[in-house]
Amino acid sequence: MATSEARAQIGVTGLAVMGSNIARNFARHGYTVALHNRSIGKTDALLEAHGGEGDFVRTETVEEFVAALEKPRRVLIMVKAGDATDAVIEELADAMEPGDIIIDGGNALYTDTIRREAAMAARGLNFVGAGISGGEEGALNGPAIMPGGPKESYESLGPMLESIAAQVDGTPCCTHIGPDGSGHFVKMVHNGIEYADMQLIGEAYNLFRDALGFDAKQIADVFTQWNTGELESYLVEITAEVLNQVDAKTGKPLVDVIVDAAEQKGTGRWTVKSALDLGIPVTGIAEAVFARALSGSRTQRAAAKGLASGVLGEKPTDVAEFTEAIRQALYASKIVAYAQGFDQIAAGSAEYNWDLHPGDLATIWRGGCIIRARFLNRIKEAYEADPALPSLILAPYFREAIEKAIDSWRRVVVVATQLGIPVPAFASSLSYYDGLRAERLPAALTQGQRDFFGAHTYERIDAEGKYHTLWSGDRSEVPA
Repeated sequence: MATSEARAQIGVTGLAVMGSNIARNFARHGYTVALHNRSIGKTDALLEAHGGEGDFVRTETVEEFVAALEKPRRVLIMVKAGDATDAVIEELADAMEPGDIIIDGGNALYTDTIRREAAMAARGLNFVGAGISGGEEGALNGPAIMPGGPKESYESLGPMLESIAAQVDGTPCCTHIGPDGSGHFVKMVHNGIEYADMQLIGEAYNLFRDALGFDAKQIADVFTQWNTGELESYLVEITAEVLNQVDAKTGKPLVDVIVDAAEQKGTGRWTVKSALDLGIPVTGIAEAVFARALSGSRTQRAAAKGLASGVLGEKPTDVAEFTEAIRQALYASKIVAYAQGFDQIAAGSAEYNWDLHPGDLATIWRGGCIIRARFLNRIKEAYEADPALPSLILAPYFREAIEKAIDSWRRVVVVATQLGIPVPAFASSLSYYDGLRAERLPAALTQGQRDFFGAHTYERIDAEGKYHTLWSGDRSEVPA
């Protein structure tokens, strides 16, 4: 355990909870793991608490760390995204040799990963941006892993990652995603979907509380029941657990003493910014990001207390029926969030020539990750049946599910509006669906306005080509 001879198959640098847990995961699967951290105390703390779980190599310097690794050397970086990651990469690269592999397992921005992969390739090193989902528990017991980078690096690294990943029906929740930044791009969209999923669950909770008058325990019971059906998922499961938690200090439900201001680390914002650049409407994800931002605007919210609500409607009295309506609205909106996320992945794949396969992603998201859910099997089946599916919403299963839910979905949005209960993700998801299915959108007027003030031209429904109306002249139409 104390020697640094070249015998470790994998090295982990950055031994906070995620890094420590994934190092333990490798060791539990029979790999010898070299450990490194800027603060030696974290290395020693891991060895003292968990050194008996497997074969670890303690190192103190980067040079000693690299020397402990078999060739080709494989080093997993688990440090904070941004400048810290760049600093560690440079330090490692200076000590490594051509053919060695650097893996960034943090939540890096995919454009940074593209830059880093090119820089390392120029030095003869393989750089792998690997999205890892599952939190602390997943890191230890089996996460979903989304590695990008050179395909040849996956030949050496892939079997190790697949062995420590979550397994569903004998299939590892890990696969080679594609070149350069594709792994971190997919992980970013995964997190964006996670934002939307959490916001939708929050809106359902809000409706139970403010429209039906349920307490936390009653709402927990509903989510526990829902987790036995088509909404079965990790997020629904932990929602019930959070709602069942009682605060030791006050005896109240913990959720009632938590400040209602949700924080964020940035991956949701990255998802929305990327979608804007790609021209993909991810309205459910965007509303989830904005809802967190609004919740954090505490000064404004405090000043806005007492603003007029207008005349509010009556609360539903058909409790069982409205409970089912909320469930249907949640499921339909969830489908929209995933559909939009997969649209963004397709657009990113086309933009960067990644050749991503949606069915593969649905497969590896079935276990380990935060958005794992029963219906990911349905997504996998949908893309297996039609790899060129224009929208997930058009797959027979999801089309039928939304058709079944649509009336309840509309009712929930209407009732929430009449009661003054904010449901931005429910409402925007419904509007997206209505926009997608509309025969004709008001965009014709928008394009006419653009042509009027900026000569931006327009197309006609009865002729090919582009046209412009001479608005400041005789208003005749001319070919553009």
